Amino acid sequence: MTTSLDPLLTAADSALRTLFARPHATRASPVPAQPGGELSDTERREAGALMRVNHVGEVCAQALYTAQAAVARDPLLRAQLLEAAHEETDHLAWTRERLDALGARPSMLNPLWYAGAFGLGLVAGRLGDPLSLGFVAETERQVEAHLDSHLDRLPPADSASRAVVEQMKADEARHADNAVAAGAAELPPPAKSLMRVASRVMTTVAHRI
Repeated sequence: MTTSLDPLLTAADSALRTLFARPHATRASPVPAQPGGELSDTERREAGALMRVNHVGEVCAQALYTAQAAVARDPLLRAQLLEAAHEETDHLAWTRERLDALGARPSMLNPLWYAGAFGLGLVAGRLGDPLSLGFVAETERQVEAHLDSHLDRLPPADSASRAVVEQMKADEARHADNAVAAGAAELPPPAKSLMRVASRVMTTVAHRI
């Protein structure tokens, strides 16, 4: 039996787990096809900064999916969003593992990123399920492109981070396809542009802080 408090409790639990608990993946971290090489200090710092950005992206994904699920009208869509958030927990754990291995730290602004993404998710969800799904599809497409750019920037010797990013990219593409199959509406061009600007601000700041 569910109650009207269930979405609120789920959202609170997600926020606490994402921001203050150690994430646990249900899938093993992707294994690189080739063994990694020795990283210079400069390469290690750059890889750490890029994986910090990716970790922030997963913090935001948890917030977005949880918020959209909280206000979804269709119970099946709510379940789909929560399942996607559960899968994104793997990404959260994998990127945190890479941060630790690279001697890098998560963004100090994670609570701010989470709050902002949660607010965007609530707005998207309130626009109705088709537009909410459209927001998911566009978000995942932009994340996929962003991860593709990171594959170009990660040091070739950091095969472990590259394997993680490649699996994340495949998962995000599947999430976008699932949203489209579920009836996602195409977002207007101004909304897409605004999302790109917000993403650029987040990635630029998270790369440093």
